[in-house]
Amino acid sequence: MDSKRIQEIIPHRDPFLFVDQVMNLDPVENSVVAQKKITKDEPFFRGHFPGNPIMPGVLIVEALAQTGLICLFELKLVEPEAEFFFTGIEQVKFRRPVVPGDLLELHAKLLKKRRTLWKFEGRAFAGGQIAAEGVFSAYAIPRSR
Repeated sequence: MDSKRIQEIIPHRDPFLFVDQVMNLDPVENSVVAQKKITKDEPFFRGHFPGNPIMPGVLIVEALAQTGLICLFELKLVEPEAEFFFTGIEQVKFRRPVVPGDLLELHAKLLKKRRTLWKFEGRAFAGGQIAAEGVFSAYAIPRSR
């Protein structure tokens, strides 16, 4: 799945779209593997940190959340007009910095659903090593627009 298809199913846009392509979507496991190429031209590198660019951890978490949304929408587990809002970010650990030139591999797997609450496990890899991991919760509501 390419960037064009991703933008058809989730509302995020540049400069806040952190998934370039989907490599694997597993309807049995309710999981997805996606990628984001991290370039030196990313807008956040201008301030984080000049001379030592490191992708902010909160943006890695956002990339994992977007990956989870792709899973829900593409596997048609939610209505296409649903909007999602974070309700929890748990057990997040940052293990390796993500820097320009890295290919960020994003893994998200649905852990459980209760009514309109969704819980995912996410792992981000860079250079073959785990860069970040955690558990993410989101609440779905009908789209108001």
